[in-house]
Amino acid sequence: MLKQRDIILIPIPFTDLTSQKKRPAVIISSDNYNETHEDIVVAALTSNVESRDFTIMLTGDDMEEGTLKVTNMIRADKVYTLNKSIALKTFGRVQPDILSKIKDFFLKLIA
Repeated sequence: MLKQRDIILIPIPFTDLTSQKKRPAVIISSDNYNETHEDIVVAALTSNVESRDFTIMLTGDDMEEGTLKVTNMIRADKVYTLNKSIALKTFGRVQPDILSKIKDFFLKLIA
C-alpha cells in the first residue's frame, strides 16, 4: 500500500511522448485519500541540487525509512496526480517534518 511520505519511482514521459525516464517522487496525498482513490498526489524530486524557489533539500538524514544515494531537492512547485498502478517501486519514506516543509512551500505557491 502506498502511503503519504513514501518515495516512489515513477515513469515520466518526455514532452514529445516518444520516450520516458524513471524519476523519484514523494507522495503528499493523505493516507485516507490514497486508500479510497485510484490516484495519488506526488511532488517531484530532482538530483539537481541548485536552490530555487519552492525547493526543499532532502538528504539521507531526512529519511525515516530507506536510504538516498545522493542529495535531492523536492520540487513543491512540481505536483502531479498519478494512477497508483504506474508506481514502479517504493524505496523509502521521508520524516514528517519534510512533509510539513512541502505543505508550507505549497501554500506559499498558491497564496
